[in-house]
Amino acid sequence: MFEDKTLFCRDCGSEFVFTAGEQEFYAEKGFQNEPVRCKPCRDQRKAGRRTNGANGSRREMHDAICAACGVPTQVPFEPKSDRPIYCSECYQARR
Repeated sequence: MFEDKTLFCRDCGSEFVFTAGEQEFYAEKGFQNEPVRCKPCRDQRKAGRRTNGANGSRREMHDAICAACGVPTQVPFEPKSDRPIYCSECYQARR
């Protein structure tokens, strides 16, 4: 039913194959659009989202003190005095 398609990456312009198996997966998940980026560009874009903010700049970190253990930590949001802030270790322990 599906056949391999050659597509062009939106970012780097290189050709990549949208395989029949990938097309079947997209159909099963109900995805309407074909991929527009090759795998290396998709991976690079995902990695960038983990470290960058929405506008592509580095995420601003704010200093805080963990409410449980008192260790200095940093959080990616402006701390408010009405809510406790936890370091990663204490946060995971509370989950």
